[in-house]
Amino acid sequence: MGKIHAICISDERGTQKYTVPAATFQEDWGIIGDAHAGKWHRQVSLLGLEKIEAFRAKGVEVEFGAFGENLVVEGFDFRHLPVGTRFTCGEVLLEMTQIGKECHAHCQIFQKVGDCIMPREGVFAKVVHGGTIHVGDTLEMLPPDENAPLRAAVVTLSDKGARGEREDKSGPLLVQMLKDAGYDVVEQLLLPDGEAPLKRELIRLSDSRQCNLVLTTGGTGFSPRDVTPEATMAVATRNAPGIAEAIRAYSMQITNRAMLSRGASVLRGGTLIVNLPGSPKAAKESLDCILPALQHGLEILKGTAGECAR
Repeated sequence: MGKIHAICISDERGTQKYTVPAATFQEDWGIIGDAHAGKWHRQVSLLGLEKIEAFRAKGVEVEFGAFGENLVVEGFDFRHLPVGTRFTCGEVLLEMTQIGKECHAHCQIFQKVGDCIMPREGVFAKVVHGGTIHVGDTLEMLPPDENAPLRAAVVTLSDKGARGEREDKSGPLLVQMLKDAGYDVVEQLLLPDGEAPLKRELIRLSDSRQCNLVLTTGGTGFSPRDVTPEATMAVATRNAPGIAEAIRAYSMQITNRAMLSRGASVLRGGTLIVNLPGSPKAAKESLDCILPALQHGLEILKGTAGECAR
């Protein structure tokens, strides 16, 4: 169990948070009155008291809220807990959704001392059940829900789509197929073709969001801008070629142009990343091919299922 040492909110984004003695947490929203509340996955931010004290030990005096944290909690090393971990405090139930974050616009504390611990030590959560939390309350950790659905994300790669010149039809189609199969689709992204943006998002979705499955659609052909496989392989920790091979073998029964697909399938930590073609028809056929076997493989990756019997 942990103890809440501070509750911090801000009236506007980009301004330092200030402490309050208590706060009301609203389901699927966040802290009422906090500028970062909303219908997204980063409704509440948490940071360990021990991390703040270690920062202060370097000779830098910082107030609670300086790193943008909502809750300062003693007793947890949040960064080493898995996404899906749940916390209760009275009636409030929080569920971790992301570990750390990428810092695009450096906060005031970074501008002042050249460092901020929130991007590497803080975590984010959504409010599953609302209520009120007071400073001094006890926060209890619960294990992740074993019956929770597998988390997935879909990334569409298209220059024209990113510019608004073409409707993304493949991405929404894959999202619906995954939802129909029981997956929790936590993010859907539309990016221009190119290695750097895709690599950054694949790393974030795998490491910070800890998605079980990430599907990409587009950028797998012979065009000079088609570099989805290169970005995918660049972030991989292990190869999983059988899935891409199965897609091509299945698609060759439909069209011999399937041999021109360069899609890859890899693992990054506990995340499976699979490249699918860009056309809605080919993307659907590809997912139809692999979807029945994916859940077993993902459960093995999670450690919740055994290998096939010999």
